Amino acid sequence: MADGAAVRTAERTSPEQARRAWPRWLAGGIALLLVAVVAVVWDAGGARLLLGVAGALAVGRGAVLASGARSRGAGAAALGAGLAAVGVALASASASGWVLLAAVPAGLLAGALALLGRGGAVRRGGRAALVWWALVTGLLVATGLVAGWSRAAGGAAVVAALAVGLLGVLLLVGALNLRALAARPPAPARPAGCAGCACGAGGCGALG
Repeated sequence: MADGAAVRTAERTSPEQARRAWPRWLAGGIALLLVAVVAVVWDAGGARLLLGVAGALAVGRGAVLASGARSRGAGAAALGAGLAAVGVALASASASGWVLLAAVPAGLLAGALALLGRGGAVRRGGRAALVWWALVTGLLVATGLVAGWSRAAGGAAVVAALAVGLLGVLLLVGALNLRALAARPPAPARPAGCAGCACGAGGCGALG
């Protein structure tokens, strides 16, 4: 599904837009993969790093949504949640872990329900996401009851790191598709007065 989404993005992008976009996608994908790796190996600050990055992404997305008239409310909500997440990440490592423990199952459920609201293959992906939500939530609850909730918070941070890494992979796939699109030769210029009516038949009526 990641490759299909990246291909669809490339198909909706002109070569000129692709030339400008693919370096940003590549840099973003590499950065997110680095964040995921550092968060997994950094026990003391991994949760803070993940929550801060997630909050920064939410702030950026919220600012974009808030600029549109139809999505202003959703943008304001995302902006507020992102700023709150960044604030918690800067304030406390333990609080960041607790926030991730609550946010990871909630985010998985919200994503699964959003996919279930669509049709076709996306709806099947939503069913799979719902199964993953049940498995992850059950595992976190079991870990909290058996080994302690601080251990469960650490597990939630690992799941969040995997999600960030997956997002980085998606961006890298998109960057490769955009780079391939940017490398295509430009379409030949049409003669003046050409409406494209005869080009498909192997000739041009404007030149006859």
